[in-house]
Amino acid sequence: MAAEVQAFVADFAIPPGETLEETLESLGLSQSDLAERTGRPKKTINEIVRGKAAITAETALQFERVLGVPADFWLSLEAKYRVNLARLEETHRLDQQLQWLDEIPIQALIRAGWVQAKSTAREQLSAALSFFGVASVQSWRNIWGDVENAVAFRHSPSWASDFGTVVAWLRRGELEARSVECNAFDAGAFRETLKVARSWTRDDPNEFRAKLLRECSKAGVVVLFVPELPAMRVCGVTRWLGPEKALIQVTLRYRTEDHLWFTLFHEAGHILLHQKRAVFVEEAAQTRNAISPSARSVEEEQANKFARDLLIPPNAYSELVRSRDFSQANLTRFATGIGITPGIVVARLQHDGILVWQTSLNRLKRRYRWAAQQK
Repeated sequence: MAAEVQAFVADFAIPPGETLEETLESLGLSQSDLAERTGRPKKTINEIVRGKAAITAETALQFERVLGVPADFWLSLEAKYRVNLARLEETHRLDQQLQWLDEIPIQALIRAGWVQAKSTAREQLSAALSFFGVASVQSWRNIWGDVENAVAFRHSPSWASDFGTVVAWLRRGELEARSVECNAFDAGAFRETLKVARSWTRDDPNEFRAKLLRECSKAGVVVLFVPELPAMRVCGVTRWLGPEKALIQVTLRYRTEDHLWFTLFHEAGHILLHQKRAVFVEEAAQTRNAISPSARSVEEEQANKFARDLLIPPNAYSELVRSRDFSQANLTRFATGIGITPGIVVARLQHDGILVWQTSLNRLKRRYRWAAQQK
């Protein structure tokens, strides 16, 4: 692998006035002569020589006429000088912000390939800020502080303790979503897409992932599977990237179909039922009740119900429960009849206490293997 070529960055700034002074000497002119020939005050010429005053476009044209050196040359020197001055000032500011690297999972971001490894802490800080698309740590706090204020469940321990990690994961979703062409949000079209998506529960995950992204984007919703960062307890987020573009972002932590599909439909419920300003953060399930985790709010329970009823129509589910026939053959027939996978039916019955968790029917729950995680 070829070594990375590092661009040279000067740790000094040479004012164009030094070149101006050398040019005057070579022509046998003094600063006073230049002032008289350009009509500029002597003080202005002296300040340009000392780097205190800038060479403007008008002044550069006058220098061209008097000195025979193109105006573009003087303007280029001036621009480079000002950039180098700003870079030196930026270096000082960055040195005061290095501790921020402890607030974000920088090593995990490097390992994931989201941020490039750098040789110095200052360069690493600059690369991290570029990843987040901000010029300073304060800007990062301002922007993500606004997101934090929109989070529906700010008391969530995951959001509080893993803030830097969750923000990094959210940012990755933002960046990936930029490349997704998306129609303006259409609630009706999204509902119809979800009805069709029920049948995709029977597909391989590396097939339905592409279909979800393609079809949901037509309705104004981007669905992304973004690998989780280490120790991150958040497993899904619903948010709006603009007034007409929603994002459902989930991790690849899911290993069984019931966990994944319930979460996807739960997040879809937030989009269809709740206000656009809110950001819904879902924690990784701490129990086996992933098919319908305990609600932390009215909005969560509404999203839970939306997912339950869309996956398994209430009337059909009631008939199944009344039949008391929970054999593998009958559950498979039932699932086929309503167009979903039997593993989701088993999980629903377990959540409702109708089936025990330790049951041979667990073999109906497919475990997913994501292409991104295959070696």
